[in-house]
Amino acid sequence: MKPLPISSTSGKVRIGARLRAARLRQGLTIDQVAASAEVSKGFVSRIERDETSPSVATLVTICEVLSLPVGALFEAPQFDLIRAGDAPRIQLAGDGSDERLLTPRGQSRVQVIRSVVEPGGTGGPELYTLNCELEVLHVLDGVLDVVFSRHTVSLGAGDSLTFSGREPHSWLNPDAERTAEAIWVIIPAAWNVSP
Repeated sequence: MKPLPISSTSGKVRIGARLRAARLRQGLTIDQVAASAEVSKGFVSRIERDETSPSVATLVTICEVLSLPVGALFEAPQFDLIRAGDAPRIQLAGDGSDERLLTPRGQSRVQVIRSVVEPGGTGGPELYTLNCELEVLHVLDGVLDVVFSRHTVSLGAGDSLTFSGREPHSWLNPDAERTAEAIWVIIPAAWNVSP
């Protein structure tokens, strides 16, 4: 029986960006890594740009210099995908809005919420706070007002506002005819959303 040639289905393995990220996280220059690994600066630069492949021994040495396990270069990236139609409906605050959680329910570092606010929709008559360091509101379409104790900030399409979630606030769509659409980013997540 004649052996069949096996070809790669995944294409070229690209490790340069991970090596560069590890170097930058540690505040090292290409010169420092090259000197420690006993290779040229140009060689390290070409590896980081995926223009050349080092030998296994050289790769192991560079990973040791970077305190990076060699296997970490080949791990599949971790991600969570939430399709628009599958984003769970939640109730962040107020009335007259359709709010969808765009991050995984158990994600504790950040929550991203898409809100479609009907004309006149509001976060409620009372100012409220969230247990988070920051809220970022980005208006995709329409107009939203964010009401604080001493002032109101009006946002139009493309505008963003960053503020402490611990600052008493509310929001409203002042337009009597047009819906508004916005993205809220809450850092860290103010709560874990139950199914």
